[in-house]
Amino acid sequence: MAKEKKKEDNPYKAGAGHSPPCLAGRESQKEEFKRFLAQETITDNIVLTGLRGVGKTVLMDDVYKPLAQNDNWVWVGSDFSESAFVDEASLCCRLLTDLSAYTSALAIETDIPVTMNITSKEKEKYDVDYPYLLQYFADQPGLNSDKLKSTLQWVWESVKGLGKKGILFAYDEAQVVQDRKKKEQYPLALLLETFQSIQRKGIKMMLLLTGLPILFPKLVESRTYAERMFKIQEIGKLDEIASKRAITEPLKDNVIQFTARSIDTIVQESCGYPYFIQFICREAYDIFKAAARTATTPTIPIKTLVKKLDQDFFSGRWTPVPDRQRELLFCIANLENAAEEFTINQVEDMSQQLSQKKAKGYSIKPFKYPDVSSMIPKLINAGLVYRNRHGKYLLSVPLLHNFVKRQFEEPELFQGTLFDQP
Repeated sequence: MAKEKKKEDNPYKAGAGHSPPCLAGRESQKEEFKRFLAQETITDNIVLTGLRGVGKTVLMDDVYKPLAQNDNWVWVGSDFSESAFVDEASLCCRLLTDLSAYTSALAIETDIPVTMNITSKEKEKYDVDYPYLLQYFADQPGLNSDKLKSTLQWVWESVKGLGKKGILFAYDEAQVVQDRKKKEQYPLALLLETFQSIQRKGIKMMLLLTGLPILFPKLVESRTYAERMFKIQEIGKLDEIASKRAITEPLKDNVIQFTARSIDTIVQESCGYPYFIQFICREAYDIFKAAARTATTPTIPIKTLVKKLDQDFFSGRWTPVPDRQRELLFCIANLENAAEEFTINQVEDMSQQLSQKKAKGYSIKPFKYPDVSSMIPKLINAGLVYRNRHGKYLLSVPLLHNFVKRQFEEPELFQGTLFDQP
């Protein structure tokens, strides 16, 4: 029997929402999601949250979606965008558009035709595509929330008759959700009110919202009862065991193998963040493969790797930031708790300390409390910082503090190679 040829393609993927070859370390979230699907009456909706690069989108698309569909749930949804929350009508349009992707394949028998000025006592079959849903929505009495509730309830009665357990509305990048009080438009409040109302009627429609940690506070700010509507699933970096599994499993039956030293170094440099694991492994694989062809010992200077990671991942977020805000981020980056919660007072104190140092290549003018207080919201809007709770803030990009320090200090990095001989 011929021996099976080993794989040679690079299995690692580093990109936004790209599925990794091995999704490690999310078993507890997977089991909890199964319990959400088992609800007889929907009382718990889901907020899946975490920093950028921890694998929220992958977990939702590659794990939750097939689990729901295999359990006979209808899965609808997409990415949320700011345009979906311009006004209440835009939100309704977004929901109906996504729902129609499923219903358009159905020919539902109904005695409530949508066509204006036409009545029928006999049931007829209609293709429930987007125009049909939109017209049905428009024909319902009341406000937008009343129209949306009536439409969703009608769709559920039809779908339930097909034997489906429920409909799950799943939306990524949901941190963009917001009400627009100045324009008297409350699309987020409409979303929450609609689902709370239909769920109280026993309609099995569930919300799964995925986004940055600022998402849940926005929901609660819009409607305080959102605290009781949602359960939070917060995902972060992987532990050492899961990190090593994410590194080694893709190399099964592969011509390239990393040594134990290489694996330990990848775990250390990535700090367990899934995106960084994929990025480092992808670069290392290509180096090792090229070295194998030339019979040379593969080496990667850490400085080279870090500079490439800075360029590919961090620079796009850093470039638009004004100089004074960069200095504020540098003060945050120098805190001992830079990777955890920090306060405005701590940032102010650090700026005083830095201003008194004779640092090479940079000079920091100290910040006063009002300066920090006024600039933090700008960093929040830029997606670099978020408010975790009252008076407590965190950086929203993993390992951002290390990147910021490098931009100011350019320290001598570890001399030597990242990877040893395979």
